[in-house]
Parts: sequence; C-alpha cells; structure tokens
Amino acid sequence: MPLPSVTPQPMDTDVLTHVGHAAQRLGDRWSLVVIAALLGGPMRYGELLDGVHGIAPNILSARLRKLQEDGILVSSPYSKRPRRFEYRLTAEGEALADALRLLADWSARTSEGGRSQAPSHEICGSPLEVGWWCSTCAERVATGENRPILA
Repeated sequence: MPLPSVTPQPMDTDVLTHVGHAAQRLGDRWSLVVIAALLGGPMRYGELLDGVHGIAPNILSARLRKLQEDGILVSSPYSKRPRRFEYRLTAEGEALADALRLLADWSARTSEGGRSQAPSHEICGSPLEVGWWCSTCAERVATGENRPILA
C-alpha cells in the first residue's frame, strides 16, 4: 500500500517577512558573532577585537555602530581621553541568546561530523530539545501542525 502523499505547504508570508527583516539587521558574517561574544557580559573594543578571531578593526567598528543603531547593543564611555567605550547587549540583543545557541548547535552537527553542542539535562545528561508548545494547554505542537503566529 503506497504511503499517502503530503503536499508541502508554503511558508507563511509573515514568517518570510520577519526572517528577511532579521537577516537585514543581523545577516552579515560578523554581527551574530559579535552578539554571541557579548552574551557573556559587557566588553571593551580591544576585548572584542581579541575575542572575535579574524575580524578586522574597521569591520568591528562598523558592526558595533550598526548594532547600536539597530538597538541590539549600547555603548558607554569608560575613558574620556582617549575616548573609549564598553559595549553591552540591550534586552533585544540578549533575546537572541537561544537563537544563537540553536544556530551554533546546527553548525556543529552539520560541519563537525554530527557532534551536537546542545545543552544537556543536568540530571540525566540527555541533550535538550527545542520545540513549540502551547502555554495554555501545555501541549507540544508537532512541526507543521500549526505554524506559529508572529505579531
């Protein structure tokens, strides 16, 4: 007996719009890396330059400026002469933490022989899974069952 065919459903237009908006704000080689570096707490320019391997000083300056304009991070001076700044994530920037962990795990699984870097459950050691769930019913929603509604 043949399996029933499943017609692929196109991605919701709102989802595509929001992904495009996120890519516009964050979609270059270095922005997500800079944000990930700042997840550990505030850093000074020199610390970021040392910690984000391979980034050129002019690129780091440009990314910091753009991320600040986009409300992802803020800077505060720690020296007047010469003028130097410390950078920290805003609440909007910190909200990217889980998405960055998912991207890092995906990258590790697809480029390093399938080794996941997902966090694990402290009690039993099993890797944690991410999924959509209904906060009202406390039920997990299967992939493709209902698409999340984005505001």
